[in-house]
Formats: sequence, structure tokens, C-alpha cells
Amino acid sequence: MRIARVQGYRNRQALVKICFILIVIIFTYRAFTISEIQANNASLKSKASKNSEFSLVEKPIRGNILDRHDNLLAINLIHKKINLDPMIIQDEYVDLLADALELPREEFKEEIAIKKSNNRKYFIVKDKLRVNDPILKNVAELKKRRSKVCFTEVKTPSLSLIDKAKKVIGMKPTIKESYEVNKCSRQKIAGVAIESSGFRYYPKKDSIAPLIGKINSDNIGVFGIEAEYDQYLAGINGIKRIADNKDNSNIYYDAEIIKNLKEGENLKLTIDSDIQFHVFNAIKEQAEFHEADSAAAIVLSPNGEILALANYPSTNPNNLENYSADDYRNRVLSDKTEPGSTMKPFTMLLALDKGIITATDDELIDVTKRVANIKPDDKFFQMTIQRILEKSHNLGTVMVAENIENEDFYNTWEKLGFGSSLGIMPGTENSGELRHFSSWRDSDKRSLSFGHGPMTTNLAQLARAYLVFANEGSMPSLKLIKTEHHSESLKHVFTPESTKRISEILDSVASDNGSGYRAVIDGYSVAGKTGTAEMVIDGQYSKDGAKRTYFVGYSPAEKPKYIMAVRLDHPKKCFVSWDPTLRNRCEGSNSAAMAFQKAMQRILINDSEINSQVEG
Repeated sequence: MRIARVQGYRNRQALVKICFILIVIIFTYRAFTISEIQANNASLKSKASKNSEFSLVEKPIRGNILDRHDNLLAINLIHKKINLDPMIIQDEYVDLLADALELPREEFKEEIAIKKSNNRKYFIVKDKLRVNDPILKNVAELKKRRSKVCFTEVKTPSLSLIDKAKKVIGMKPTIKESYEVNKCSRQKIAGVAIESSGFRYYPKKDSIAPLIGKINSDNIGVFGIEAEYDQYLAGINGIKRIADNKDNSNIYYDAEIIKNLKEGENLKLTIDSDIQFHVFNAIKEQAEFHEADSAAAIVLSPNGEILALANYPSTNPNNLENYSADDYRNRVLSDKTEPGSTMKPFTMLLALDKGIITATDDELIDVTKRVANIKPDDKFFQMTIQRILEKSHNLGTVMVAENIENEDFYNTWEKLGFGSSLGIMPGTENSGELRHFSSWRDSDKRSLSFGHGPMTTNLAQLARAYLVFANEGSMPSLKLIKTEHHSESLKHVFTPESTKRISEILDSVASDNGSGYRAVIDGYSVAGKTGTAEMVIDGQYSKDGAKRTYFVGYSPAEKPKYIMAVRLDHPKKCFVSWDPTLRNRCEGSNSAAMAFQKAMQRILINDSEINSQVEG
């Protein structure tokens, strides 16, 4: 049976063939030219290449700060945080996640709902977790689980062959409505990440905070050692460019190093953290006992290494909630002050070197005549040099200074380093002032002889000057950074003979006969000198009796191992030695000397080498 062809069959067949050929031609044309289509003045090929390249910044690990015995003073520690994306966390997991986080379920649900309504995709729900915190274990176990999760999936009907052809040739296909399908499957929790981050930790806390300082949220040092040596501690960011590799089809991404990563360097200080701890606690106790506004102390070894540098008040740098810039103030280096009678030993040293005095027991200085506004006290008439220093006698010191030339005074004080930077923390230090002798009046030289007038200094400079008693009249520079090899010539200031004689006298100052009687430590020899100076407030000496009190001394008195300078600012409650309830005006002898005694005693008791010498 022969089937007849439908009328017009050939015409329709020809039309289909033509359409098919046109579709193939258009598709082929688009395939070969699409890489050359311009979009925003850049080809798609160029845009794709550009989008496949990006820079990766590698953050260095900040260097540690250590003391002379490799005890950590500042270190980077790792803590964990739990970051959520509330937009993708499945509802079925919210209660389970609250339990893992040890949070109330209802409160957590409400918080997640608020985040979702605000389209928040970043939510740190737990921060600063220790690596062994049980919450981390709970969340890690929850992330491994699979639970039944039901969800609604929106589906769009697929295009027919004709609609696909229309789309290829640029025609708008027939629009079909989407529809929803309910599905359930076993899934792991989504949108929960356990992240690691580093933080700076200071093991010694408030005992050393003003010296070590702290860093800010950008890992930049803002106070103390952290700021002064930031360029060494911080390291240098590394930069890599990640790009598609055209030369190797097996490796799509290839890292090109733009800038090499340099990790932060460790910094080793000359500080002894045990000595630092003893000194800080001693000045804190004494500042509180004497109701002083603040206190500061520095301990040196004979070679100029700084063993302790303590300031009070201070703060715990690990506590980020409470912050006061004043708690990071390094009073040892930044406070420019008049050192008072602690300078009298140097006046006597200079006079002895110049042959103006002999400092023998039979040499007497007449202190019965007034010099300018410095009057006799009607207690002493003829005094030895030892007696002048023991009683910290201003008129006796001035009588000696009258015979010293201004230029000799200036040159010696300059050799001792007054008015010049120590160079250990330039951004922190206030180097004080030493006016040139050409501008002095007679009153300037007199006041200079007992620590006032044309000079101001910081506590570290004052302590450094006392190093002459540990180096036979010579003086090294101060050192805060510990190095393996350090060779340095000492600066000669006084003769060994003069230095030895004045040191013997300072031994008697720290005795029952001298003003430093409260610096005496049973079983150990101590030498030193008290000092008191009125505080300068708004350019004028305080009218309310505000004073700074000092004691600078060393132990043992022969061949010193520790040199210490202590200062209390405006102590308000002091007592006489024979009656702890009887108030007295505050001087170096009854406040700073006591702080020195407490600190030095703790240092000596814990020094096995010195104790073995004492027992021997």
C-alpha cells in the first residue's frame, strides 16, 4: 500500500532544513567570536584573566620579648573564635548549636533571627577561647554530625528545544513559572567556622607594663619597647600574586612572590624579671603606704645593663577593657626633675679631684657664715666632709662649691651625661637640661652643687652617674638590649682615689649616723645618698609642699653589684623612725630610703652569690 505525501511536504522540509542550517551558522559564529566581545572596554578574555589574578598578603608573626634569662615578657599566643553565618545555618541545628556553645536556646534563637533579618553574614558568637576550651570540642563534634534537614527548593521548568533555539538567536523564550518542591536530606551544619587568631600576651603583667608597652589592634606598637623597637618586632608583610599559569596546564594557579615575608625578630633585654618583680612590688607598697602620687625605680649592674625599670601606677596590659595612657607612662625616662641632694657626692668628688678639699677626718669646713640666702642652722659650726654628706648639709656643700670654677662644674656634669640623651629609648626619654656655664649667675652654681638650678635630669641619668662608684671613677653607657658581644670603653670622670674616698663616706650616710639610716639592710653593706626637691608645677615651685623624694645607692658598698635609684612623687604620709604613729614632713630619708631598703633587701636575699660571700 503506497502512502501519499501530504500536500506541501517538500516546501516544509526545505524550510526546516534552512532553519537548521541558519541555527548552526549562528551558533558557530557566536562560538568563534564570543572571546572577542568587548565589555567595559575590555574583552571577556581579558576580564577572565584579570579575575583569575589576586594578591595575597601574608602576615608575619610578631617577635617575642625576653629578659636576660630568656623568660618571656611578651609573646604571641593563639586563641580561637567561633564565626557564624546566620543566613545559612539550618533551623534544625539552632538548638543543637546553642547547646554546643553553652548558651540559652531561646536567647540564641532570638539573636540568630535578628541577624538574619538584618542580612548579617558575619557573627562572632564566641571569642578569645583557649585551645582546650570544651566549647570548641562541642562545636567540632557537632560539625561532624549529619541530621535530617528539610527545605523548600524552587525549580524552574527546563527550556524546550524551540525556546533554546530562540535564546541562541537572541529571541526571548517563552516564560514559564517556577514552582516549589519540599525536600528533606541528611546534612551537616552549615555556616559555622572555628577560626584561629593570634593575640599579644604579657606574662609579667603590671610589674613591667610601662617599659614593655603594648600593641594596638593593627599589631603596631604604641607604647614602650613595643613602639620603640616595632620595626624589628613586627616583621614585614609578604605579598604573593596568585595567577593562572599559561605554561603548565597541570597547575592552574601559580604564586609569584612580590615581597618576601619577614617574621618579626625576638628582642632580648638586659632586664632580670625576678629583680623587676621585687622592685615593682616594693615601690608599689611604699607609694601606697606614704600616699605618694607615683613612684619610679631603676636598677643597674656595674657595666651599665638595666636590670629593672619599674613604674607605679601601672596596669595589666592583658586587660583590654580598662585603659589609661598614664598607666603606661615611663616615669624613669620621661620625667624631667631636679635631683636634689643626690648630687652632693659629685660636688665633693669634683672638689677632691681639684685639690680644693682633702675629705680627711681632720679637715673642717666653717658653716657659721651665711652665703646669699643660705643661712647657718645653728646646729653645726665646723663640719667634716663626711658630716656634711651624712647630714645632707646645704651650707656646707655650698662652702665647698664656692671654690670650684663654673666651667669645671659644667664640664664634669656634662661628662656624667646630664643634659644628653641616653639613647636607649629615644622616643620615650626626656633628656633634661644642663645650661651652659656662660649663662650662670652665682646663685646657679650654688644651687647646682646640691641638685637644683641650671640642671634637670631623669632618674635613669641620675642612676647612671652613680656607676662611677662601681667603676673606679669611670662610667659606662646604659644598655637595655642584651647582646652577645659588647665592647665599650668607659668614660673617665673622676680619679679612682677620690671615688673610693667619697664611696666610703656614702657608706656612712646609709647608717644610723646618716640621713639614709632607713636604707640600712641588716647583714648587708649599703652606700648611698638621700635627696628631696620641691616639685615644679606650672613652671613654679609648689606652694603646697609637694615634693619628690629620692634615694640613690648601691650594694655591696665595696665592689657594688647593684646600683639603684628610687623616687617617690609627692608622698603625703611620713613618720619618725622612733614612733610609727608620729607624723613628720616627708623627706628622702623617711620615704624614698624606705622604698630603696625594701627593694634592695629582696634583691640581695635572693642573690645566692652575695649570700655566700656574706656567710663566708
